[in-house]
Amino acid sequence: MNTDNLHIQIKTFYGLEPVLAEEIKKLGGKNVEIKTRAVNCEGDLGFLYKINYSARTAVKILVPIYEFKAFNEYKFYDKLLKFNWDEFMDVNQSFAIDATVHSERFTHSQFMTLKMKDAIVDFFRTKYKQRPNVEPKNPDIKFNLHIDRDFVTVSLDSSGDPLFKRGYRKEQGEAPINEVLASGMLQIAGWDGKGNFLDPMCGSGTILIEAAMIAMDLPAQIFRKKFAFQNWKNYDEELFQKIKEFRINRIKKFEGKIVGYDIDARMLNAARINIEAAEMEDVIEVQKKNFFESTKELFPLLMVFNPPYDERISIKFDEFYKKIGDTFKTGYPNTLAWLISSDLQAVKKIGLRPSRKVKLYNGKLETRFLQYEMYEGSKKPKNNEPS
Repeated sequence: MNTDNLHIQIKTFYGLEPVLAEEIKKLGGKNVEIKTRAVNCEGDLGFLYKINYSARTAVKILVPIYEFKAFNEYKFYDKLLKFNWDEFMDVNQSFAIDATVHSERFTHSQFMTLKMKDAIVDFFRTKYKQRPNVEPKNPDIKFNLHIDRDFVTVSLDSSGDPLFKRGYRKEQGEAPINEVLASGMLQIAGWDGKGNFLDPMCGSGTILIEAAMIAMDLPAQIFRKKFAFQNWKNYDEELFQKIKEFRINRIKKFEGKIVGYDIDARMLNAARINIEAAEMEDVIEVQKKNFFESTKELFPLLMVFNPPYDERISIKFDEFYKKIGDTFKTGYPNTLAWLISSDLQAVKKIGLRPSRKVKLYNGKLETRFLQYEMYEGSKKPKNNEPS
């Protein structure tokens, strides 16, 4: 593997590709190219470590090691059997395979995974008279198999566990928002740690914690114990330690306030446990408060939130969103507010025209991330049509 110029594919969620591309450019990625749910780029081994440790909107970081065409399962197995797997793993290391298959020729991803597993095991058995173990849960080496029609790409997964598993979430609510999605929303909303931040329906606190991490320039994976690249043959521990030290030395003090409200004491307790796990008790404040009875206390203020799903509220959606709009208008003049919702009809009850709409997915749910600009009194926004 040429570690001076690696071709890297970084997976993300739909709608966050431009945010990730911007992050990758800032971290030093070359030839950055936006794909669907992914960003491709080039960089050296140190860059690969750096994006795993620091990129907030990355879900998984892959390094392609083998590409070929296969027209049937025999050709597929044969090509894989001839590959030098011992360049990338030892016979005494365990491995696992993730597969994505978009092909009329090969229709079952599980079957193709099995064929690839057989080829790897047979390669080692033939060459070393020994076989490596398959370990789906916690493998030493993780491979990614991607088949698009008849084009096969085998990649090394440098991350291991998905990168939204930051390590601070000990408790979660009924409708938690993914850490990567939360960070992407904050970056779309323009949160840069200047001013103050409010999540008025904070649930278990994910958006608050991600907001604090951005404000302090804390690396996204500061709490993570292990990356898959640490089991690679070419792992450079000294280089990784240097990269970690450099990123940690960039952490800055945050002067503003990050506040969360919720009416559910159980949720606030979950938020406090997560905030403590993230060592953010001095930075984030949570209060038992009904947003609909609140008024603006922080100036300037950015608001980003994920209104709760039906199981946490006993009122109808239409009425609930109307109350959000009323509170925006009466309690929060001169405020920029963003919310994410999958109920595209109910959000119309807010009674304000969103100045921006971004299509995102929360899990499998199609949502809109909506920006509302509140002005003093009855002043209307300028004629900027929603995008």
